[in-house]
Amino acid sequence: MNHMHHITFQSHGTAAGIRKTTVMTVCAALLAAGIAMCGCGTPKIPADATPTDTEAAIHPDYSGVTVPRNIAPLNFSVVDDADAYIAHIHSGDGHGIITEGKTADIDIDLWHGLLKDADTIKVDIYTRHGDRWNRHPEITINVAEDIDPYISYRLIEPSYVNYENMNISQRCLENFDETVIFSNAAFSEEDKGQCINCHSYQDYNRQGNMQMHVRANHGGTVISHDGELRKVNLKTPATISAGVYPAWHPTLPLIAYSVNTTDQLFHTRDRNKIEVQDAASDLILYDVEGNTVSTIAADVSRLETFPAWNNDGAMLYYASAQLPDSVTPDKAKQYKAAHYTDIKYDIFRRPFDAETRTFGAEDTVYMASAQGKSATLPRISPDGRWLLFTRGDYGTFHIWHHDADLWITDLACGETRPLDGANSADTESYHSWSSNGHWIVFSSRRDDGAYTRLYISHIDHDGTASKPFILPQRSPAHNQRRYKSYNVPEFMAAPVTTSRAQWLDAVASEPVTPDVEPER
Repeated sequence: MNHMHHITFQSHGTAAGIRKTTVMTVCAALLAAGIAMCGCGTPKIPADATPTDTEAAIHPDYSGVTVPRNIAPLNFSVVDDADAYIAHIHSGDGHGIITEGKTADIDIDLWHGLLKDADTIKVDIYTRHGDRWNRHPEITINVAEDIDPYISYRLIEPSYVNYENMNISQRCLENFDETVIFSNAAFSEEDKGQCINCHSYQDYNRQGNMQMHVRANHGGTVISHDGELRKVNLKTPATISAGVYPAWHPTLPLIAYSVNTTDQLFHTRDRNKIEVQDAASDLILYDVEGNTVSTIAADVSRLETFPAWNNDGAMLYYASAQLPDSVTPDKAKQYKAAHYTDIKYDIFRRPFDAETRTFGAEDTVYMASAQGKSATLPRISPDGRWLLFTRGDYGTFHIWHHDADLWITDLACGETRPLDGANSADTESYHSWSSNGHWIVFSSRRDDGAYTRLYISHIDHDGTASKPFILPQRSPAHNQRRYKSYNVPEFMAAPVTTSRAQWLDAVASEPVTPDVEPER
C-alpha cells in the first residue's frame, strides 16, 4: 500500500490552518484527477490505540539523543513492518507535528517552531496491523544549546583507488542545503591527477580565512586570506615536504603545519586494511602576511604531526613519536614498514610568544605510549579546559584503525579518560569542537565498518558526551545510499563564499615560494 506523507501542526495558530488547507487542496486536486489515495486529509492520532511495551525501532536511531535547538529536522523511518504508521512529535504541551507513513518527513518550519522553547521532544509512534492500532513507548529527544550553523567535510571513496573523484563540501546544519566548495571534477580529463585535502579555517571562518592543500598535479597550498587567494609552495630546502596537516592561529595570520613524508601499507588479512605512516615528519610555522616559513620542531629521531592551537593561541599542541636510538634516518623507512605496530604517539605542547613569534620548551601532556597505546589529533575546547584526542593501539592515522576511540583530558587537573558516551565498537577518528564548546562532530565507522560518517554529540560542563546522532538528512536512507566517506569535519560560523571558479584559478596558478627563517 502506498502512503501519502501528510504533516500537520496541532495548534490553534494560523500556520496550522494554512497547512491543513494546503493538504486538503492537494488531496482534492488528486481526487479530481482520478488518482487513488489512502487517508486523504489531515492525519489524526488513533484514539483507540492499544499501548504496547514493544519499542518501535527507527532509523536513524534518535532515541535518547541530545540535539541543538537549531538543528535540521530529524527525519526518520520506522523499521518495523506494519499496515500503516502515525508519528506524533510534540513537546508535551499540546503542540506537535503529526506525520503519516513509514517515513516521517518533518516540515522544517514547524520543526524549528517546536524546538524553539522546548527542553525535550517526545515522539509517539503508532503502527496498525489489520484493524488494530498499537501505541509504542515514547521516544525522548533532549534539546540543548545552538550549534554552529555550518560544517564542511571532504567526500571521498573509502579507498585510495579513486582519489581523484572527491570534493570538499559544506552543509547548513539548520536545514539540508549542501554545496560544493571545490571538486576535482572541475579539472578537465587531461588536467586531472590531484588530491584535494586538509581544508582548514581560522576562527570558524568568521573572517573568511581558509586554506586547502593540493597534492600531485598542481600541487601546493591554496590560502584565502583577507579576500585574496594565494597558492604557496611550502616545500622548501628547510622542509621535508610541503605543509600537510594545518592549524590556523585563532587570531594571528599564522598557520602551523606538520610536514610529512607518508607511506602506505595495504593488507589482505589484517582487519585494518590500510596503514598510513610517517616516514618523517616535522613542524613548521607559516606567516601568511610575511610569506615566511620557520621551523618549530625538526628532530630526526622524532615524528611530530597534527598541530593544534589552544583557545587563545598561547600554546601549540601536537602528537609525537620517539624512534629507537638504533634507527638512523637512512633506516627509518624500513623500520616503520616492519615495525609499524610498535610506533606509539604521545601528546606534547609548546608555549608560544605572540610578540617574538617564538616557541618555548616542550611539555608532556599525555603519554599514551606508557600504556602501550598511541594518541593523535589533539584538539582543545574553546574554553581551554578540555583536550580531545583519538587513541588507538598504534600509529598515527587512526581513521583506518577499528580500535580507535575518542579520549578526553581535563587540562585543569590532568585526568584522562575515554569519551564513553560518544564511542562505539568501531572506529572514531577525526573530531572538531563547536565554537561554543558544547558540541563535537566526529567521523565514525560504527554503521558498517567501511564508511566513515559524521556523528554529533553534546558535551556538558563535566566533559561528558551524550549519545551521538548521525548528521540528519532529508531522506533517512541518504547516508547509507551515499557511497562516500566523510573526512575532516569542521564547524563553521559562516559558509565559504569564494566561488569554485576562483578556487580553480588559484589551484591552476603558479605557487609563490616563501622565505625561510631560522628555527623558532
